[in-house]
Amino acid sequence: MSSLLASIARSLSRHWIRGLISLVVGVLVVGAIAGAQSGTAPEDFSIPGTEAQKAVDLLEARFPSQSGAQAQIVFTTEDGTLEDGPRRAAIDETLAKISQLPHVASTVEEMEPMLSEDGRTGLTTVNYDVSGIDLEQEDGQALIDTAESAEGDGVTVELRGEVVDWASQSDFPLGELIGIGIAIVLLTILFRSFAAMFTTLIGALVGVMISQMILAAVAKPIGIPEFANTIAVMLGLGAGIDYALLIVGRYREQYVENGGDSSDAAAKANATSGVSVVAAGTIVMIAIAGLLAVGIPLVGKMGLGSAIAIAAVVVSSITVLPIFMGMLKRWLRPRDPAHVARSERFERWGRILTRRPGAAVAIGGAVLILFAVPMTDMRLGQPDDGNQPASMTQRKAYDEIAAAFGPGFSGPLLLAIENEDGSKLRPADLEQLQAALADTDGIASVADPTVNEAGDTATIVAIPTTSPQDEATADLVERLRDRDLPAAVEGTALNVYVGGQVAGFIDFSDKIASRLPLFIGIVIGLSILLLMAVFRSIWVPLASAVFNLLSIGAAYGVVVAVFQWGWGASLIGAGDDVPIISFVPLFMFAILFGLSMDYNVFLLSRIREAYFEGDAPKESVVHGLSRIAKVILAAGLIMASVFLAFVTGSDTIIKMFGLGLGAAILIDVLIVRMVVSPALMALLGDRAWWFPRWLDRILPDISLEGHHDSRAERVAERERIAA
Repeated sequence: MSSLLASIARSLSRHWIRGLISLVVGVLVVGAIAGAQSGTAPEDFSIPGTEAQKAVDLLEARFPSQSGAQAQIVFTTEDGTLEDGPRRAAIDETLAKISQLPHVASTVEEMEPMLSEDGRTGLTTVNYDVSGIDLEQEDGQALIDTAESAEGDGVTVELRGEVVDWASQSDFPLGELIGIGIAIVLLTILFRSFAAMFTTLIGALVGVMISQMILAAVAKPIGIPEFANTIAVMLGLGAGIDYALLIVGRYREQYVENGGDSSDAAAKANATSGVSVVAAGTIVMIAIAGLLAVGIPLVGKMGLGSAIAIAAVVVSSITVLPIFMGMLKRWLRPRDPAHVARSERFERWGRILTRRPGAAVAIGGAVLILFAVPMTDMRLGQPDDGNQPASMTQRKAYDEIAAAFGPGFSGPLLLAIENEDGSKLRPADLEQLQAALADTDGIASVADPTVNEAGDTATIVAIPTTSPQDEATADLVERLRDRDLPAAVEGTALNVYVGGQVAGFIDFSDKIASRLPLFIGIVIGLSILLLMAVFRSIWVPLASAVFNLLSIGAAYGVVVAVFQWGWGASLIGAGDDVPIISFVPLFMFAILFGLSMDYNVFLLSRIREAYFEGDAPKESVVHGLSRIAKVILAAGLIMASVFLAFVTGSDTIIKMFGLGLGAAILIDVLIVRMVVSPALMALLGDRAWWFPRWLDRILPDISLEGHHDSRAERVAERERIAA
């Protein structure tokens, strides 16, 4: 691989004009293909094998008007009541207009507002005949605009629901711009060169741009959720800048060592750091691909989108960067060779670590464990609109519903009912079920059954006494399924499935929890095998996996401390006592395990290179740190800044990802890569590079040093030097 990447870089840097033209043509072709794609996204939020999914499937097949997306509209007035003549007329006129909107399944009669006891608050539910994934942003905006036509004469209107969430999404890339701005500053400080900063940034941005084009082409046909694009941008920017930084830094180093030959420097950079980038990116993609083992389409497709982003920035790093190395070679060369020399500060730091490596490992491990302590209190769930910023209409609607009707009205349970043999339902059986539900602890109210035209399927809406994110609501759903409902339908032929959005999220969390051990095993196993192939070592991959797990646990602890415990939550515009979104820890594990391995590969490849050039084990650690630590530190700060910039968004999911990933990168770089990992290599000594011969024959040999010597030849050379 190293010789292939070297030849690619040498050719592109020498013939950069042809390379640049090819790049522009390639981007235009990909853009044209993306623009020409169209199609309808399939149902993307299914949770196969769960009771909530059975409810969805039953209603989609027999009762479509009850199976689609929903929105809630809240009408309020401060004086008088909503029944006052002009106000009621305006509301009725508005509901008539809403009933005519595309995909709205509710009739005017079905949208009759439920009034609070004082008559000042009215709640209307709007049912759609398609799921939220099949609706566009324009559908949500049309609902908002139409509903707000009822405002006036003292009436205010607020809305919530997935349809409204679509319309509220902002297209302004604030997080991206903040991250890029910070990256520009840090890269300029690191390289002391605008040309090097520009080349690094363009290598990452081209990859991000291409990945977004690809995602735009496949999003609808495959059903990749909208917010997966934001996560892909977050990952693409962070990883892309890191990869480009590593290669450009190595290019400038080789430029000095090779006496100013730009093409040879580009080739050597691609043959060494480029191979590290490919290896690191592959580990990230393997980790993310492990999400497919969870068995939930939404999670798997989010992983696919992220893998596309990583693949694009890897390819961009090893192809686009050589083009600009050739084009900007006059300005890329270091003005002062000292800028690319070994860092004396990190050399001194390396010597401090290698004097007492055992103490460094113990202290670093203790700090990681301390950060991870809050993780033991992690509660999975789904935040509700009560966690939205106070200025948003969803939050206002949530608060008004809770005050007028109770917190459970924001998360009703939808029971889907059929007979075991599919025959028509008996009214007496439904009445028995309704009465039993009304007497159930934790149920505030139960609506009358709604039966389809065929008479073989019905729905009953049950309102919990607690909010959607309350742990008591999850306990209620579990109790209904396991005990209360089986007792309620005893003696009948009824099958009852507890569904609705709240029950769906509960099932979502449970399924993720059940698949988590398998997922973790797959990711760790595949990553260890790849690291063995790269480093030809047993202990290095195993130790890397252990400390990666500790750093991920520390990141989980930070997320729990901020969102559940409320430590500093107000600083990022988040509420406290927010349950951790069920797929966030899963997705964070996949991403962080891969990204942690990035820095692991970058650091250990330079230590290994120094070792096989003749350094003693401790000296190889010192020399490796002096060469790469500055780059890793800058890369980590840039990537963490990119991630943390996304906490400025309003979406709780993106806030959790941004904070969790940003904190994890800082923990990994500052504690694991700067302290624990080099100290551990010093402790292991020569044993770090021991590799059984039988395993050496099985695994492919991926060279990180840019040559193809066999292991036997490298060991022989190492023994010759030692002698």
